[in-house]
Amino acid sequence: MLSFFKKYRTFFVVFFILSAIILVLFYSALKPQKRLQVYNPSDVNPELVDTTIQYVARDHKIADFAFVNQNGDTITQKDYEGKVYVADFFFTTCPTICPIMTDNMVWLQDKIKDNPNVMLLSHSVTPDIDSPEVLKDYAEKKGVIENGRWNLVTGDKKDIYYIARKSYLAVKTTTSDELYDMVHTENFILVDQKGRIRGFYNGTNLDQEVEGEKNVKQLLEDINWLCEHEK
Repeated sequence: MLSFFKKYRTFFVVFFILSAIILVLFYSALKPQKRLQVYNPSDVNPELVDTTIQYVARDHKIADFAFVNQNGDTITQKDYEGKVYVADFFFTTCPTICPIMTDNMVWLQDKIKDNPNVMLLSHSVTPDIDSPEVLKDYAEKKGVIENGRWNLVTGDKKDIYYIARKSYLAVKTTTSDELYDMVHTENFILVDQKGRIRGFYNGTNLDQEVEGEKNVKQLLEDINWLCEHEK
């Protein structure tokens, strides 16, 4: 028996190598490939979408914008052009979910600080209260790094309302008579290099597995995937 294996040793070595290669190829072919959905208004809870665009089922992108950040600088879509970024909506006096969301955004900031292709963008839903000076103080207290990669912005309430409901599909309206009143959600919105929404994540949930929602650690995984696969 030993002499038989010695005689055909080369054959068996080649056979085992080819078998291993074939198994790897089969595994690669059968393994589900990661994909990130491109979200349009028709894919999202209608409560979060302006009625004028709820029917839109394709080619949705974040509209042009111009807001003022915590340093008093005007921030536009040009500053985020070609970047992967995470957007959210908050206000500095929020006593409930905002502090948790901000802490998780700080965690995310630390994870992406060495990646120049990723940015963060937080919009105040009470811009009449959250002036650039207030945002600056809030940013310093929360640990926002001064590298221009995380902008906390304020502006005209109507403009923030429109971009929240017509672009980011992320806030609800209130029951008050105030036309542009907003109830922000816990959503972190992932936007790709082409200005398309690629995911919604629970910004209050760092790493717990909850059926039907994605957490912030999953957001980081998807950010890295976008940076690697869609440039």
